[in-house]
Amino acid sequence: MNKTTKKLVFSAAAIALAQVASMIKIIEMPMGGSVTLLSMLFIVLIGYWFGPAAGLMTGAAYGMLQFMIEPVFYTIPQMLTDYPLAFGALGLSGFFYKQKHGLIIGYLVGVLGRFFFSFLSGIIFFAAYAPDNMAAPLYSLAYNGSYLGAEAAITIILLALPPVRHALAQVKRLVY
Repeated sequence: MNKTTKKLVFSAAAIALAQVASMIKIIEMPMGGSVTLLSMLFIVLIGYWFGPAAGLMTGAAYGMLQFMIEPVFYTIPQMLTDYPLAFGALGLSGFFYKQKHGLIIGYLVGVLGRFFFSFLSGIIFFAAYAPDNMAAPLYSLAYNGSYLGAEAAITIILLALPPVRHALAQVKRLVY
């Protein structure tokens, strides 16, 4: 199998796995967002295995799939910020694919990238939902940080487990 075909197959599988995992919601927030069963990890892995271009494109495609399945649409800028930009940012993991501990660092950077766009969307498009006694940036920080931070913590703990590290190393060998 040539490298382009392999990237496409792994990316499609990652999007499918991320979508299924995103439907397994551990905690669902009232205004959107949830702690899922590792859904972001599958997209981050594409960046980690194939580099930033593949990761960013896979993340953006996954974001559009998320939009098609559970759309929250108010304006085009809001939709772009919440879906292809936020989920595409998970592909920032690709900038760390050649580094030691690159998966964990890349995962954290990807989640921070997604958080940035969710935070931005919260300030610009959803500030009206902030309680009267709370500034919109603080509300967006707390709201988006809570579910993204919880899923990130769960995933980092899982990635630190030796059997998981070993299994992902085995899959990475298939990639190359």
